[in-house]
Amino acid sequence: NGDASNPACRGIAGVLEAYQCSLRRVQLYGPTNFAPVVNHVARSAATVLDGSQYFVLLIITDGVISDMAQTKEAIVNAAKLPMSIIIVGVGQAEFDGKIWGLGGTRGRLGG
Repeated sequence: NGDASNPACRGIAGVLEAYQCSLRRVQLYGPTNFAPVVNHVARSAATVLDGSQYFVLLIITDGVISDMAQTKEAIVNAAKLPMSIIIVGVGQAEFDGKIWGLGGTRGRLGG
């Protein structure tokens, strides 16, 4: 939502509002490092294990992941937390799960 001190969005309407605001303010550029943001949200999710909150990390990217090993590790470490990670590719990059290395369709994602 653009507020680093309170990044929560309320419901789908809040997510859509944050997305619309981001379109006007965010400049997409590389490198495309996902691990820092995955770890940041995972730290927040780890503080609320009583089922009262669920975290959804929506990453909209125009590039292939630059820190693949670190991103895989961050995702595996976050797997038991109350959170989901959604990655949406936009633009001309090759967004094939096999190329990204995150296509866990044959089983659990491993490091």
